[in-house]
Amino acid sequence: MIGYKSVALRLREMILRGELAPGQRLAEIALAERLGVSRTPIRQALPALAREGLLAAAGRRGYLVRSFSAEDVLDAIETRGLLEGLAARRIAERGAPPELVHSLKECLAQGDEILARRRFESADEQRYGEMNGRFHALIVEGAGSRILADTLARNDHVPFASARAVAFSRDLQVLLPVLHYAHRQHHAIVEALERGEGARVEALMREHATPVKESLNLKL
Repeated sequence: MIGYKSVALRLREMILRGELAPGQRLAEIALAERLGVSRTPIRQALPALAREGLLAAAGRRGYLVRSFSAEDVLDAIETRGLLEGLAARRIAERGAPPELVHSLKECLAQGDEILARRRFESADEQRYGEMNGRFHALIVEGAGSRILADTLARNDHVPFASARAVAFSRDLQVLLPVLHYAHRQHHAIVEALERGEGARVEALMREHATPVKESLNLKL
């Protein structure tokens, strides 16, 4: 059975690619038929996408595709890099707890396993997105700053700004080198955290925004 996370991923990419236009009303039955799924995962995916800022409530249980500018999305992604860089620097300067490093390395191993596959499928895309979201969440939580966490949560309401909101504008195989590069950055970030390199890990987190922008392929 196809879960709502897979449906949310597909809808996210349809919005990114313009297959679902700004202002378009989304109907459960029509979407279920278009995607070849039941209405249940559609019903679960729509409010999840609304929380990401991609959809807006429109009447009773209805949703519209929100309009957004490329500039807003790119600014929000860079803002996330800045804030997560600050979070990572705080962890490194205080000394990364062993349990945090262990959890981050579990993410690294999962990402390595996903990217080692000969062909990257949509299910792998979803798994990578979940791993990526957990990796970034661990760093934000590890900083122990309510202000940072709350600010990032507000920033995440801009479409595609959240680390959990993975979406690709082009064929997965074309974008696979971008994912490999992004995951190498994950490895470098954990290494810098272990070594207590505050300035370096902050710079790495800021640079980590670059492959995200490449995967979205948004133009100003």
